[in-house]
Amino acid sequence: MVGGGLVGLTSALVLRHHGVAVTVVEKRSTTSPQPKARRFHVRSMEVFRELELAGLVHRAARDLAGHHQMAAGRTLVEAELLPPWQPSGAGGAVVDVSPEEPCLIAQDVLEPVLRDAAVAAGATVRFGTELVSLAQDEDEDEVVAQLLDHGSGERSRLRARQVVAADGARSPLREALGIGRSGRGPVGEPNVSVYFHADLGAVVEGREFNLCQIEHPDAPGALASVDGRRRWVFMGPGDSTDRDWPAVLRTVLGVAAPDLDVRSVLPWRAEMLVADRYSRGRVHLAGDAAHVMPPFAASGANTGIADAHNLGWKLAAVLHGRAAPALLDSYDAERRPAGWFAADQSSRRTQGLRALAAGPDPALAHPFVLAAGGFQYAEGALVHGPQGLDDPEPISAFEPVGRVGTRIPHRWLDRACTRSTIDLAGPGWALLTGTGTPVAEPGPGGLAVHRHDVDFLAAGELLLIRPDHVVAWRGTDAAAATAAFVGLLTGRHAAPEPAGA
Repeated sequence: MVGGGLVGLTSALVLRHHGVAVTVVEKRSTTSPQPKARRFHVRSMEVFRELELAGLVHRAARDLAGHHQMAAGRTLVEAELLPPWQPSGAGGAVVDVSPEEPCLIAQDVLEPVLRDAAVAAGATVRFGTELVSLAQDEDEDEVVAQLLDHGSGERSRLRARQVVAADGARSPLREALGIGRSGRGPVGEPNVSVYFHADLGAVVEGREFNLCQIEHPDAPGALASVDGRRRWVFMGPGDSTDRDWPAVLRTVLGVAAPDLDVRSVLPWRAEMLVADRYSRGRVHLAGDAAHVMPPFAASGANTGIADAHNLGWKLAAVLHGRAAPALLDSYDAERRPAGWFAADQSSRRTQGLRALAAGPDPALAHPFVLAAGGFQYAEGALVHGPQGLDDPEPISAFEPVGRVGTRIPHRWLDRACTRSTIDLAGPGWALLTGTGTPVAEPGPGGLAVHRHDVDFLAAGELLLIRPDHVVAWRGTDAAAATAAFVGLLTGRHAAPEPAGA
């Protein structure tokens, strides 16, 4: 594992969850000192739920609990909370999207939690260690990494069967592999992010927010709450970093803030770029190494976590000898289109917070499609019906019904609301069917069979659910379910017969 950020650490946790030995190398001496990513969607929290970390993450995020609303005003003092968007389903019914709530937690708070969890799970985590070079031979069963310990100056060699490159947007590994990137490139104008400390708890009390749009003509931009009281990030237009930032920030705030302390000023410009391939040989790109996108949909880190969840079970199945190496080809087939979709949607979301609070833009993907992993895989480790994608998952509406290639819809399975359909699979596979459907159990290879009557499953139907909660097959023939399960792992699943054959 190359890279000890959010995606690298999550990848290590997923692999340990599947019983794979992992070594993480990170050239930095410590986790991120910057808040960076702050909003983690329900889909990411479902991954942490499977890893039994969701409660720990929510506890670490307690400072921002209840700070999900948006605000807008001329200055912070004058800002008012915007009406929250309340999603609803048919007939105005409340949409129960996930067993987990989204989470606001700064990256510099979350990464140490994940690092400690990875070490506790048995991963070897080596910070201050740089990957100097990597050699892989098409005829060998391993790659050889040359490492440099920055603390001792010692060089060492590490052999591995597979490598995950989660080494950031400028990924040296991606460049060394000669993998190019495509996309819109720079999106919008240059910006500056100013990370500062100031005790503003009394100023925002009763108006706690996630983001506040500042509309002052001399200092327009957005103010992000990092901990709800002392830590803040102001994002404004321009590329100059040598302004009188304390004066600018006091204009933004509308108060004197005598304890204001500017910690860093970072210029940046949003980009939309996706790697032209996600794997080469035994090296697989994940997170920013595979895709960079504007922050407007809060999708960057979340898309990377989904990469880790998708790749982890596949690597484990191959490394444990339960699947043919060809299974790894499905990582690129599934996650590269998903990465492009998330990056494209993020690039097209440039409206202000007032427009966002008014509700979803019908020309864009529904917010829950992004937040709950609603993107449908068209090909990969899946067995579609005879007509292929004859019933594609909608994008502008959130209407999950368990289509092949999508995350299984969330439904509570007990009155206490403690167990969800999301919990049926992971780290193993599962077969879901109704209580009246005769199916032998356990299924092939110890496949778990779950009997629940849920509204998206017709009488006699079965769903084959992968370890990453994705529906791999749907039908009424238990033997076909068995064949799909075995075939997807061995690479010998047959294409569906044409309709009417």
